[in-house]
Amino acid sequence: MAILRKLPVLLSLASALHALASPTFFKSTADDENDTPLPVVIWHGLGDTFSAEGLQSVGALVEKINPGTLVYYVRLDESPSNDRTATFYGNVTEQLAKVCDDLASHPILSTAPAIDAVGFSQGGQFLRGYVERCNFPPVRTLVTFGSQHNGIVDYKACSAADWLCKGAMALLHGNTWSSWLQSRLVPAQYFRDPADLDNYLEHSNFLADINNERTVKNETYAKNIASLENFVMYLFDDDTTVIPKETGWFDEVNGTEVTPLRARPIYTEDWIGLKALDRKGGLKFKTTPGAHMRLTDEVLEETFGEFFGPFKKISKDEEEIGEL
Repeated sequence: MAILRKLPVLLSLASALHALASPTFFKSTADDENDTPLPVVIWHGLGDTFSAEGLQSVGALVEKINPGTLVYYVRLDESPSNDRTATFYGNVTEQLAKVCDDLASHPILSTAPAIDAVGFSQGGQFLRGYVERCNFPPVRTLVTFGSQHNGIVDYKACSAADWLCKGAMALLHGNTWSSWLQSRLVPAQYFRDPADLDNYLEHSNFLADINNERTVKNETYAKNIASLENFVMYLFDDDTTVIPKETGWFDEVNGTEVTPLRARPIYTEDWIGLKALDRKGGLKFKTTPGAHMRLTDEVLEETFGEFFGPFKKISKDEEEIGEL
């Protein structure tokens, strides 16, 4: 049954207590026999909170597929209400810096040889920003569902009674490129109109930087993305919330013209390491039926089973090669 995932949730108390009680939870990156699953970090999307009930079920599926997994839910405030507000209002660069500090100082995550990460909607490009800018602890596999990697030109995300959301969207369509808005309205910081790239490149507070679209490139961004084992990007077939939906695959949509990622300079000139990652088989393009954030347990379980688990897990491709 399709379940609308409203993301994310509290760290599993049982998992946390077990981990904290085990000083050898992770032995070392050289220990090939350690079958402890890597921790999984989840970042929720616009209008959600770390304590959302739907995200708890996502975390439960992670633990079901790979028992013993430590699941950590990104939060920008310990108050669920404030955490939800922070999905609309705040400086994404500052928010990301806080998450980098939180993960690097976590007693368990910071000792793991790597972590896996899953981002829902805008949480996906924010986790990609984490990989590019910080990456400690390092991410092995990044999975994103319906994310806005190439930005948005619109966002139809508000319910009739959600005035917080409606206020944010009204601002988004106002003075998008003002420094005030670019440092305070979260969706504005990944707004990108192909018909107005000059303003985007000059004023974007977040996306233009992590996509390395400006003249001066940050080589660390490309190095860190290329270091991933897998970058799995899911697109929702019937997504009408994120406009354009193809942004989940870095495609450029300009009117009716769609330029796929592999035909764009961000890939051909390898601005952020996607081409290098693709060359080693780590860039995955996937689709799932339904509208934005309409996910089945089957899709989630298959994804968590294929890409998450122990540090030295044998990949599906390696298993198929071994059977030849």
